[in-house]
Amino acid sequence: MGRKAHIDREELRRLVAAGWSNAELAAHFEVTESGILQAKRAAGLAKPMLDHSRAIPWKLNRVHNQTGPATNLRNLSAIAQGGNVPQAKINTALRWARKLVDGGLDISYSPEVGFYERAVAGTSHVETVLNDALTVLREREAGGHS
Repeated sequence: MGRKAHIDREELRRLVAAGWSNAELAAHFEVTESGILQAKRAAGLAKPMLDHSRAIPWKLNRVHNQTGPATNLRNLSAIAQGGNVPQAKINTALRWARKLVDGGLDISYSPEVGFYERAVAGTSHVETVLNDALTVLREREAGGHS
């Protein structure tokens, strides 16, 4: 077992503020990038991880991770959690979700097929995720934040 690397938190803060990449920090402190991520979390310098399990409650096959529905659901989830999502991606996700909701459709997932649209049965998953995002967007607007 190797020695535990010491990463000076003040120096780490200064270098992060100066825009150093994780790879540059890892080389500077002679640790792995994983070690840098751990140190950043411990120093309160890492952005909190977003949890998209509510928006994407299915175990996705890798090939379906970057599809339109997965991306739109993740973006709506990020919005709902206060994440920083570019306006173009917000617009795309809102347009996609509203089109489904207005058409009486919902989304489902099957590992074999991927995402597919179906008629709403009970509570609409897409509508729930959309409403969570819209609530946060309205609060931002009311508070004057962009």
